Amino acid sequence: MDVTFTKVSGRRYRMTVVREHGPQLAPRQGPGYDDHLPHDAVHFLVEAEAGLSGGVFGRIAAGRNNLFWAVDPVERKRQARREAKRPPSPAERADMARSETLASLCDPLWRLRSGQRSDLPEWFSSIAADLDSAALVERILVRLDAFAARWYALPVGDGITLSWPGTTAGARRVGRTGHLPSS
Repeated sequence: MDVTFTKVSGRRYRMTVVREHGPQLAPRQGPGYDDHLPHDAVHFLVEAEAGLSGGVFGRIAAGRNNLFWAVDPVERKRQARREAKRPPSPAERADMARSETLASLCDPLWRLRSGQRSDLPEWFSSIAADLDSAALVERILVRLDAFAARWYALPVGDGITLSWPGTTAGARRVGRTGHLPSS
């Protein structure tokens, strides 16, 4: 699966997914634009590096829709019925919670490291205690460094394509894109 994050005018970004499983998905505007790290890019990189197949992007790669809608309205209804019959498993819920925790930790850590923050938020220590892998956090921060440098320099209309680990990459590109490898 490839996810392309494209800068659009008005400090916004669009996500486009090309995947092997499930119906074709319509592009979607992303929440939380940032000049360096858009919110959903942080989640993608966290989930990919941590191997969270039950997080948002792992579920999308497996054929679920999550944040997106199928392009075909008939398929959209069919997919909604299928997903309603199969709620997230306990493992998927755990992966989603882990994604939220890691993203909540790594974003401010990256901003501190990059000089965008002078200190960590007050709540940070309450969730940092749950962290069991400093090596994982360091790998995520390295990936955030690489993405942020490319994203910041990217002109409006261009995008960066990220490939989900273990899936076929390069199915289709949207606009002029730059590709960052999965690992």
